[in-house]
Amino acid sequence: MEFNRNQYFMVGIVIVLLGIQFRLVDSYVVNPEVTAKIQERFGTEQSGSTGVARFVPNFGPTTQRKTIRVPDWLGWAVTSIGAVLILHSLAMPRPGT
Repeated sequence: MEFNRNQYFMVGIVIVLLGIQFRLVDSYVVNPEVTAKIQERFGTEQSGSTGVARFVPNFGPTTQRKTIRVPDWLGWAVTSIGAVLILHSLAMPRPGT
């Protein structure tokens, strides 16, 4: 399947928005299931607990969650790739011509 102008434009918009989100959000906290998968796949250590869970005695078992911090340069790089895709779509001929 070959991409046409509209598909390049839409992919570019989505990638630009993803890059903007990477620039605006400082870190992502994933749920315990994903944390277990990350530890299983990469063998990383789980650090810290969920915060208030360790101070409240009857809160239940503490579940550890992984915090993912995205590097600053990644937001700029993803936004740039999306912008190039948008500009490329505008240089392509319109569908049907």
